[in-house]
Amino acid sequence: MAIEFDTIAAISTPPGEGGIGIVRISGDEALEVADRIYQLGSKNLKEQASHTIHYGRVVNPKTAEPIDEVMVSIMRAPKTYTREDVVEINTHGGIVSVNKVLETVLSNGARLAEPGEFTKRAFLNGRIDLSQAEAVMDVIRAKTDKAMHMAVTQLDGNLSRLIRNLRQEILNTLAQVEVNIDYPEYDDVEEMTSKLLVEKAAQVKAQVESLLETASQGKILREGLATAIIGRPNVGKSSLLNVLLKEEKAIVTEIAGTTRDVIEEYVSVKGVPLRLIDTAGIRETEDIVERIGVERSRKALSDADLVLLVFNQSEPLTPEDKLLLEATEGHHRIIILNKMDLENKLDLNELKTLVDPSSIVYTSIVTQAGLTELEGKIADLFFAGNTGEKDATYVSNIRHIALLNDTIEAFDDVIEGIETGMPVDLVQIDMTRAWDLLGEITGDSVQDELITQLFSQFCLGK
Repeated sequence: MAIEFDTIAAISTPPGEGGIGIVRISGDEALEVADRIYQLGSKNLKEQASHTIHYGRVVNPKTAEPIDEVMVSIMRAPKTYTREDVVEINTHGGIVSVNKVLETVLSNGARLAEPGEFTKRAFLNGRIDLSQAEAVMDVIRAKTDKAMHMAVTQLDGNLSRLIRNLRQEILNTLAQVEVNIDYPEYDDVEEMTSKLLVEKAAQVKAQVESLLETASQGKILREGLATAIIGRPNVGKSSLLNVLLKEEKAIVTEIAGTTRDVIEEYVSVKGVPLRLIDTAGIRETEDIVERIGVERSRKALSDADLVLLVFNQSEPLTPEDKLLLEATEGHHRIIILNKMDLENKLDLNELKTLVDPSSIVYTSIVTQAGLTELEGKIADLFFAGNTGEKDATYVSNIRHIALLNDTIEAFDDVIEGIETGMPVDLVQIDMTRAWDLLGEITGDSVQDELITQLFSQFCLGK
């Protein structure tokens, strides 16, 4: 049964000009609120069938002043996003028109929704669980097809079903342990019960570990790789950014130090989302503005998941190049020898004594030679060339990853407790803790404060 809430409303489309704007209303009085401001002859919205759309006007009921020409969609509970009555008013997509319609809705019985409140109601009314609710935001924020597919898969409930199956296995074991303790049929019931707990803990732990093996790839698909393009001034960093983006995003000149600040853009490379960070060339400089850019470049380097270290192979290695090699040591990095269309003056034998030769890629941004090899090396570095099976279940959410790691610790405590001779009723506590931790992923066992915090991260109107 759905929980009763007041009626809320918000704009569900991005701000700005567009073809349409949508004002969404949800709650027991959604139809009444919409009916008060809707006008088309004697038509009464409350009498119309569910999942129908109606042409008319929004008017100020006090003055009869027309606000906008609209299409009104009616969706009755429970077959709606929130499992409440939902009305969506499709207005013209101007900033003023959408806001005027929202103001009229709010002055006629609805309250402005909090960020994520529509999805929160979907969760509280049992239409989706917490992991699916978090997937809604992942769908909105997806930067690549792979990230979108992973989010939709989680929204469909793949992760939820897996977690619930694991919890049911634990619950069945706990129930069997209780039966063995309360109604012992054999003299060796303690030994049998201990063996049952150890076997089940090890079995479910292995499944959780298998799921966690997808975490690094899942996190990359969800958030993107922070990829810093590093190098001395005028080696081709901004040109590389532009060619990967397939647009002239960064200014490119022959003047060293043209890029003064960090530029960030998203791009998909072989299905891997990269958050490309084009940095100011790292060098000693007296220019105050350029110096600030260089400091930001160093910060981007320290935070990067992947470093694309660009050298100009038409020049010998400089002391600055060698300092950059030292600074990026220990990072996931690819060495890009750019300008291969020019005569090579870089000592390759010397470079190969400083870096892993397999990390080197030869490119020419001018002719776009070597870019396919570069993209393949990025995919190989993080996905071994395979950016994920189509129907695989990934865990990508930091909260989920932390809970799964805590679950493994709980299982380790179960196994250690049995091995050290701890009483079964005490070991049960750790087994129950594993069950609770998994329940926090789906929201079956979670505190109200966490729910409020999670949904506050959503956008208004979702």
